[in-house]
Amino acid sequence: MSTTTSPSPSAPPGHAPLDTRRESRKVAVGSFVGTTIEWYDYYLYGTAAALIFPAVFFPGDDPAIGVVKAFATYAVGFAARPLGGFIFGHYGDRIGRKTMLMLSLILMGVSTFLIGLLPSYDAIGLWAPALLCLMRLIQGFAVGGEWGSAVVMAVEHAPEGRRGLFGSFPQLGVPAGLLISSGVFALVSGGLGQETFTEWGWRIPFLLSAVLIIVGIVIRMSVAESPVFQELVDTDTRAEKPSRDVIVHHWRNLLLTIGMKMFQNAVFYIYTVFMLAYIRDTLEMDYQVGLNAVMFSSVVGFLTIPGWSWLSDKVGRKPVYLAGCVLGTLYFPFSFVIADTQSVLWLTVGMVIGANFLHDMVYGPQAVYFSELFGSKVRLSGTSIGYQIGAMLSGGLAPLIAASLLAAQDGATWGISLYIVALGVISTVCTLLARETFREKF
Repeated sequence: MSTTTSPSPSAPPGHAPLDTRRESRKVAVGSFVGTTIEWYDYYLYGTAAALIFPAVFFPGDDPAIGVVKAFATYAVGFAARPLGGFIFGHYGDRIGRKTMLMLSLILMGVSTFLIGLLPSYDAIGLWAPALLCLMRLIQGFAVGGEWGSAVVMAVEHAPEGRRGLFGSFPQLGVPAGLLISSGVFALVSGGLGQETFTEWGWRIPFLLSAVLIIVGIVIRMSVAESPVFQELVDTDTRAEKPSRDVIVHHWRNLLLTIGMKMFQNAVFYIYTVFMLAYIRDTLEMDYQVGLNAVMFSSVVGFLTIPGWSWLSDKVGRKPVYLAGCVLGTLYFPFSFVIADTQSVLWLTVGMVIGANFLHDMVYGPQAVYFSELFGSKVRLSGTSIGYQIGAMLSGGLAPLIAASLLAAQDGATWGISLYIVALGVISTVCTLLARETFREKF
């Protein structure tokens, strides 16, 4: 067992030494801040794809077709995520978690900043959406290495018996990044007015990424390398080809994590990205209603994500994860029924039920569960590759598939519900087949 979980003589039984606990908290906070910045960049694109990019990069199209095209560029980023997971995972298991965290942060920040400088379709024609796709590919590659590196660092630094709770800190970067990106988007658009915001104001949130990246670099430079990885270095027991080993020797757990990821990722992007366009275009409500619902849900996530993760430390990863898959799948069709009331209150309540009380049952313990399914020599590779392939197959395509189904069915949503329920069945079966891990030693 690593030194992070071994009590010193002066420490109370079952507790980590004081300096180790302090370092654990420092790493957890650092992971939270860093992932917040990266997810701010990533979700900013999703919000803009739903509300702005159809007019800026795909003008002249039918609005529904413009949204489909914008979501297609959104999906492009997910295509690069498995490659990022493969490469960052391999080198993270070979040269260190911390180095990969720094590199992913820089790549994400640069690509997001450059999106804010891109000329529109009216200025350079087809080069505009082509360059947008390139920047999105870089974003996807960067986030492909970010998540696994951050969660493995947090989990490997965690005190014994609290890996679920500490693993939730990088997960909290998701609602924080979503809250900040949606808030900045709403603030700038409200301050400038819709016409000015669509013309040039949308660039401001992207350009602000430069400031956030500097903050993230400073914070991550102060974080210590994972003691579990350091032990592998000291004992010269690192895997020579960790990514290959995952595919060849750990393929069962790899396939299970891919399947376990699919429902969670798809339903999340339906709630937080597709619903923005659905509320504005189908329900013909002010798009601010959707942004406000997403922001409120993000705030609730600060309670539900660590709450469900803490519970997984007490009763196990599998019961919590499985309950989220089953209940979330059963609830999803009703989310459209609630939204179609066109009540601001009920739309927000429906979002919180789906995205927080049910989705977060899966997403909260996901970091620690995936990390525990793989041994220390291939942990970053296995966690990253499984997570990112699952994300590509589900989350990246979900808004595009949903928008296409909505257009093909003249506004009917039953096709979207069938699609999500099918993914829910896949994730439920894979969770049933996965082993329980919460009592296992690292």
